[in-house]
Formats: sequence, C-alpha cells, structure tokens
Amino acid sequence: MDIREILHQIRNGSSDRQISRDLRIDRRTVKRYREWAQEQGLLAGEIPEIEVLQELAASTLATTPPPQNVSSVEPYQEMVKRLVDEKVETAAIHQRLKERGFGGLYWAVYRYVRTLKPQDQKTTVRVERKPGEEIQVDFGYGGMMIEPETGKLRKTWAFVMTLSWSRHQYVEFVFDQTIETWVQCPSGTLYFVMSINTPITSSKLIPVA
Repeated sequence: MDIREILHQIRNGSSDRQISRDLRIDRRTVKRYREWAQEQGLLAGEIPEIEVLQELAASTLATTPPPQNVSSVEPYQEMVKRLVDEKVETAAIHQRLKERGFGGLYWAVYRYVRTLKPQDQKTTVRVERKPGEEIQVDFGYGGMMIEPETGKLRKTWAFVMTLSWSRHQYVEFVFDQTIETWVQCPSGTLYFVMSINTPITSSKLIPVA
C-alpha cells in the first residue's frame, strides 16, 4: 500500500470512497490513514519520503492490520510478467489488459508491476499541478503487435496523454514516434488543448505550449 499516494489523494480533496475505489483498499483503512495524517500534521507542507512515513506509521498508527485484498491483476499475472520482461511501459500494459477484459484501474496495474521490478533508491519529487493546468504526453514501448494493414508483427509504441492533476490517461498504440503521429494521437488533442489553454509537456519530445 502506497502511503504517499493516499496522502496525495487526501490532499487533493478526494473522498474516502473515491480513494478506496482508485487504490482498491478498504474505505475503513482510508479513514484510519486520514485521521492519522491529521494527527501527525501530514496534510500540509512537504510530504516525507516513503521510508520516513513507514517508520512513522509503524510507531504511531494503530497496529490492527488493514484488510488484505487480492490484486485484480492476478488473473493476468503471466501476461503482465511477460510484458514487464519485454520492458513494456505500465500504461501500455494497462491498456493491453483492458483489451482482454480487465476492468481495473491503472493504479492496480502500477502497484502489481512494482512488485515484479527491483526497486531502486532514486529520489523522486512530485510536482503538484492545479486542475486543467498541464497535460503530459510521452511515448513508451508497447510490445509487439500485428499491424492491420500488413498482417506483420511489428514493434509498437504507446502514446500516453496524462492529465497532471487527476492522472487520468489516454493511451493509443502506434507503430512509430514521428511528429506527425504524435500530433494525431489522439485525433483532435491539440484542438482540445488549445481550447482550454493547457500547456503540454513531454520527457522525450520538444515541449509544446
């Protein structure tokens, strides 16, 4: 369970019900962490690193273990392991699972994938954005798929567009990473962005805004 993500969602004003649904944890657990965060002064200022939060929770949070849930990704574990071994991006894995009937959220796949990958010690800093302030776009490896026009197996790339505040995502599989493809994924994206005056940022392309 990602304590930092629970705190981020609480700070963003999400209800216990919404957090429970998004992170697939019991609503009573969310309530306990909300009360604990208020008592420890964690709802303002910089959020501590996960190691600090875990130590603080171990010493100050009630010891009753939270209900354990079986991951909704379990039925697809073999496929997920294969895609992880192929270094397919998590957003692309989520989309591939949805095409096979998976009804869970991205965060369920994200958490499951993390259990399959060795965790590094890199420090990351989360930059908070206001609703409608920014959209992030990127390409990630999507695995091998059959191209409909030729019937041949080709490398694919997942175009991922993420709303920075809500983390809602749009994913589309393409067969190249050209600017022309980027502009067309999804169709009408730039018109939408221009209409709401939302900057676009990308880690692999020239920033547009």
